[in-house]
Amino acid sequence: MAKKHGIKNKRAALQALRRKKRLEQQLAQTDGTLSTLEFQREAIENATTNAEVLRTMELAAQGMKKAYQDMDIDKVDELMADITEQQEVAQQISDAISRPVGFGDVVDEDELLEELEELEQEELARDLLTVGDKEEEPPIELPTVPSTHLPAGPAPEADEDEEALKQLAELVS
Repeated sequence: MAKKHGIKNKRAALQALRRKKRLEQQLAQTDGTLSTLEFQREAIENATTNAEVLRTMELAAQGMKKAYQDMDIDKVDELMADITEQQEVAQQISDAISRPVGFGDVVDEDELLEELEELEQEELARDLLTVGDKEEEPPIELPTVPSTHLPAGPAPEADEDEEALKQLAELVS
């Protein structure tokens, strides 16, 4: 009976292996199908995005065309020239208004510049004539000489000081 029992187990094991192989094939097919579906989904998303971008670009081009339909580059250049001309007129008016009228003598700017240049030339000539001359320096104030008599030699050292003190003390006592 042990043999029958072994055959049954063998058949059950073979059946389980067949089933396992079949399920593995189904799993591989399902994985392939899912991969294909995922690829298709991404392709559709990309196509939708591309179509939306294209529509947006087309709307932008139409908007720009409409905005510039009444504009001509020659008209823009002409307008900019007019603006520049009006700014120059405004500056001339401002300059005219800011000039003093009837307040003292009117002095020619060019004459003033010539006079300034002459003065600068004169100063330069004076400087060139004095090159190399030493300018007079203010006198240096020296310290005053002491009125007391200074010792002839160096100051006595500590031992000599003590000895001098002893001699003084002997004289006093």
